[in-house]
Amino acid sequence: MAFHDIRFPANLSFGALGGPERRTEIVTLANGHEERNTPWEHSRRRYDAGMGLRSLDDLETLIAFFEARRGPLHGFRWKDWSDWKSSRPSMPTSAVDQRLGYGDGNTTVFQLRKRYPSGDEVYWRPICKPVAGTVTVAIADDPKVEGPEFSVDAGTGLVTFTTPPDIGALVTAGFEFDVPVRFDTDRIAVSMASYNAGEAPDVPVIEVRL
Repeated sequence: MAFHDIRFPANLSFGALGGPERRTEIVTLANGHEERNTPWEHSRRRYDAGMGLRSLDDLETLIAFFEARRGPLHGFRWKDWSDWKSSRPSMPTSAVDQRLGYGDGNTTVFQLRKRYPSGDEVYWRPICKPVAGTVTVAIADDPKVEGPEFSVDAGTGLVTFTTPPDIGALVTAGFEFDVPVRFDTDRIAVSMASYNAGEAPDVPVIEVRL
């Protein structure tokens, strides 16, 4: 499957229904206790692109985008309006939002990631599709300059430093990001009678692993 580095129209993804899903295998034992396990390290997000349609022009835009991606054949970027940046929703991003790791005097490449804490538990989500021009980086709280001091691959989320961070130096970053997805259907079924009555077509979208 190829990936088209284009974002689904953000005005259409605004209002879409969706979020993360997990796969959990649950076995109930004879004594009533459960054993739970998961084959997935990371969650996978699903959305319904039809929920964001508000006009016939929106519908035309959706169909054109669907056709250009050849349905589910090619992936694309999706802005998840509920989770699209390194900072809290009410705050601007900054170069110290997320911890990428610590320098060892040798490593120059760090993966963008986002922290999801709750109580004593923390989940780290790899960020593979940052929005170009939004990534800021700091080493030991010292902001770095993109170009002379570091570069970002917007297709993988890898940050590469010109000089390896010093041993023990904390590497942090701030950014906006998209979710890599594809359509999860081979067809879009639309009835103009039902659409004009306010019923949106079902257009499932699913996150892809990269």
